[in-house]
Amino acid sequence: MLDSALLRQNLDGIATDLANRGFHLDKEHFLRLDAERRGIIAQADALKAARNKASEEIARLKRQKEPADCLIAQQQEAGAKLKALESAERVAEAAFRDFLDGLPNIPHASAPIGYDESGNTEVKRWGQPPEINNPKDHAELGAALGIMDFERASKISGSRFAVLRGMGAKLERVLIQFFLEQNIKAGWEELLVPYLVLPQTMYGTGQLPKFEQDSFKTFRGEDPLYLIPTAEVPVTNIYRDEILAAESLPIRHCAFTPCFRSEAGSYGRDTKGYIRQHQFHKVELVSFAKAKEGGAELEFLTRQAETLLEALGLPYRRMELCTGDLGFGSQKSFDLEVWLPSQNCYREISSCSWYGDFQARRANLKCRDKDAKRPEFIHTLNGSGLAVGRTLVAILENFQQADGSVLLPKALHSFMDIDVLK
Repeated sequence: MLDSALLRQNLDGIATDLANRGFHLDKEHFLRLDAERRGIIAQADALKAARNKASEEIARLKRQKEPADCLIAQQQEAGAKLKALESAERVAEAAFRDFLDGLPNIPHASAPIGYDESGNTEVKRWGQPPEINNPKDHAELGAALGIMDFERASKISGSRFAVLRGMGAKLERVLIQFFLEQNIKAGWEELLVPYLVLPQTMYGTGQLPKFEQDSFKTFRGEDPLYLIPTAEVPVTNIYRDEILAAESLPIRHCAFTPCFRSEAGSYGRDTKGYIRQHQFHKVELVSFAKAKEGGAELEFLTRQAETLLEALGLPYRRMELCTGDLGFGSQKSFDLEVWLPSQNCYREISSCSWYGDFQARRANLKCRDKDAKRPEFIHTLNGSGLAVGRTLVAILENFQQADGSVLLPKALHSFMDIDVLK
């Protein structure tokens, strides 16, 4: 959520910044909603002040045993007006809040300006893509190896689900363990969090209300619960409505969870195979940092995700997202893209984002320095470390052999007890 005071102070500048990410800020609508809300608050405050003054006068008259009937009648009338104003204020406040909820984050000044993914900037590459004649895709390889079964998964749950069998199931489990252990060694504290969350938890990280259609929703009685789209949601919200000690920052957590996304409106080649599923596994990295340390923390987080790809020997590149390709709540993001031979291109495997105080305002997440009079909003960051299914896909495709077998990365040999899938 954007700071309403900042919007008032620099409405034209923010409108320009949001236009750079392809969003039109309706300045007149904002000013109208803000003026209406502030006008009602001013009327209510004036009426409360007058009522308090009248109450003092009524008390004085009663002490002097003088009549106060007229003032008492005025007080009753003022009470009715105040009740109506409070009702109007709630309506105006809700409309104002709904407007703010729909505004994306302001891009960081360092984010390259562009209007779609073509404006993204390549920062670095690591590793050499393998030379493979007529590479098979992961679905074909998985079926031939007997480790992937999409048909039976479809029979169970419908399209865009998968059953992993034997060494395929073990490889997925091993990758989860490998990522967690590597992250823990680097200083990230592991969390095991709920997979069902309350609406206010989804709101805190920006999933609601904007991404309601992409979410899976269930109920406990009449109370809604959402299946998490990423561990970012519960992990970020564990400190919701808290004031943390500034000296405790940065706080770094990693968490494995299944993730659930309806992917409403998605289509194309990724809806078949294992790349874009309704249910998938991910190890997430989440950081909480002071505002002045946010940029350095983004680099630290992104670098941690890169070390996982390097440990597995997977070729990748880092892309800095332009303003038009940033996620709704992000002010600056790096995407890590792994090489997929079957597609002859790099595909996203981790998106590492710095949200500034955008999520913290929604989740009321603050920190306080020892000598500070007031707390300030924390900066939140997160990224995949890594998306497990896409890593499995990349291993199958990059390390496939001419005979249909797949060599396993050396880092996984001790976990798998084998060095090749046949």
